[in-house]
Amino acid sequence: MSSSVANTYNRNPITFERGEGIYLYTESGEKYYDLASGIAVNAVGHSNKYLIEKLIEQSKKLWHVSNLYRIPEQELLAERLTSLSFADKVFFCNSGAEAVEASIKAARKYHFSLGNKIKTRIITFEGAFHGRTLGTISAANNPSHLEGFGVSLEGFDNIPINNIQLVSKAINETTAAILIEPIQGEGGIRVIDTDFLKELRKITKNNNLLLILDEVQCGMGRTGKLFAHEWSDIKPDIMAVAKGIGGGFPMGACLMTDKASSGLIPGTHGSTFGGNPLGMAIGNAVLDIIQEDNFLEKVNINSSLFHKNLQKICKSYPEVITNIRGKGLMIGLECRVKNTVLSDELFKNKILSVGAGENVLRLLPPLTINEKEILEITNIISKCCEKIKNKK
Repeated sequence: MSSSVANTYNRNPITFERGEGIYLYTESGEKYYDLASGIAVNAVGHSNKYLIEKLIEQSKKLWHVSNLYRIPEQELLAERLTSLSFADKVFFCNSGAEAVEASIKAARKYHFSLGNKIKTRIITFEGAFHGRTLGTISAANNPSHLEGFGVSLEGFDNIPINNIQLVSKAINETTAAILIEPIQGEGGIRVIDTDFLKELRKITKNNNLLLILDEVQCGMGRTGKLFAHEWSDIKPDIMAVAKGIGGGFPMGACLMTDKASSGLIPGTHGSTFGGNPLGMAIGNAVLDIIQEDNFLEKVNINSSLFHKNLQKICKSYPEVITNIRGKGLMIGLECRVKNTVLSDELFKNKILSVGAGENVLRLLPPLTINEKEILEITNIISKCCEKIKNKK
């Protein structure tokens, strides 16, 4: 392994040469089921032909131009996203962390523009993950992520999840917004209670606060609806999306209502690469696929089958898996053994997964996974659990 690459990851020494659909292939031709999808990124599978076609088409015309000029591909994707959501405005960036940072800045600038200069604090929740910038690790308040980086950035009040009384107590004259993931991904595929989300929407409206949703991991069809908050029948003021929106191309977006975006005037925020023509062409292509007739219906049908089969495995091997978490194709296996024990066994059997908090193992396959592949995968998972059980 190259010593020139910064040592910020515990990398598996395996190398993948190419991908197709839900599969990754090593240099020697070994085939793996990719149930990590680059951590919920490859939403429409590897080497998607339509994405490749649109990438090549745009690459022959224009890759990058400054946001000092109009970008038609960007305007088109913004119009499509706003027509499909609560939002009126979209700011494009390059990652989930950037999208969350933009969300935080928009909320603070909204109150500042109204003359409420002290309303800067944002309520966040334990178990959250919002990115790796100094601002986003401060928002999530995970001690292991903050350690060694000095004093965390001011302005966040981190409290336990699913307790509306604690939320009410945390609100004061300096509170600007509430930031929450409808499903905590890194935190352990924790689906936030629908009633709690509805209460948050009520409490923000009653206190003139903005509700910010982080759908970086759970958005863009991952749960069977375009956005996860749709299951709770609420509408936020601001929402951060990324990962699946680019299908593998680095892309993020901050969606906002007119009201929430009113403080972001020229000169207040920007991005050199955000919204570039190449990225926007791919973003539009990803949305083309997700918006195809019956695409999300198929996600729901296939995810139901996946959950059903995993529940059977859970009942058969309680010594290994104690619970199945999640929604749609955002699945968490709550483990009794160390989650690394299960992930290592799956890896030996050519299944890629990714760990999460609370001893959970995440399964985040491409949304294009089919019934045959699900049956093959759950059969392998069952055999892995049998092997782990017999080792105990």
